[in-house]
Amino acid sequence: MLRSGCIMMTEIHILIADDEKEIRELLKTYLERETYTADTAHNGEEALRLAQERSYSLIVLDLMMPKIDGIEVCRRLRQTSNVPILMLTAKDQEVDKLVGLSIGADDYITKPFSIHEVIARIKAHLRRYKVLGSENSESSPEANTALTSGDLKLDPKKFMLSRDGEEIALTAKEFELLKFFMTHPEQVFTKTQIFRQVWNSDYLEDDNTVMVHIRKLRKKIEEDPSNPKRIVTVWGIGYKFAGEKYEERSR
Repeated sequence: MLRSGCIMMTEIHILIADDEKEIRELLKTYLERETYTADTAHNGEEALRLAQERSYSLIVLDLMMPKIDGIEVCRRLRQTSNVPILMLTAKDQEVDKLVGLSIGADDYITKPFSIHEVIARIKAHLRRYKVLGSENSESSPEANTALTSGDLKLDPKKFMLSRDGEEIALTAKEFELLKFFMTHPEQVFTKTQIFRQVWNSDYLEDDNTVMVHIRKLRKKIEEDPSNPKRIVTVWGIGYKFAGEKYEERSR
């Protein structure tokens, strides 16, 4: 069954959903060489069925699939799960790619792609997902550290953001992004620096991944997303989180 939140798994289990048999088999072969377990789906309907039946560490999702396309699959998955989603897109699918990011995809790779780049990106997302999961465990020294800024409170132990006591739902990547900003208040970062720290990768295909996630986050934490006061654009450079950081021990 698909689960929400970040979960530590002793076995890495990945779902590959793509209507091209060659791509499914290629990814499955290389992932299994990394000792991961991989399931495959040839359309969106099958991908959703498998995701409901089993727990996955990460899902690779093609944008254009028969029966149910990747955007709709991603939207439905995000209703119940924060599992990392890596979308595969064609170069001429720029608009659809932005839509995919806006509804919860964590990252995307453009076809044709280097298989080694895909594997590297998958490993990077798995590392970040594992870190979030470990922060939710009692054994982590940072498990009880909550961050507050004004009326915002970010609690890694509970994987929860609240504003004036009211919970705000975040995807795993939105949570990581906000945590990064809140732990570095008033520091200016370029998009490349943000991508390197939050996506744990040096490969930034374009600015859209960072920009879309920041836009989504602003809609959730800003009084007026069109005139942000928390995540501020520093023109010609990048972004900064405007606000003080306070750490407290969750009880």
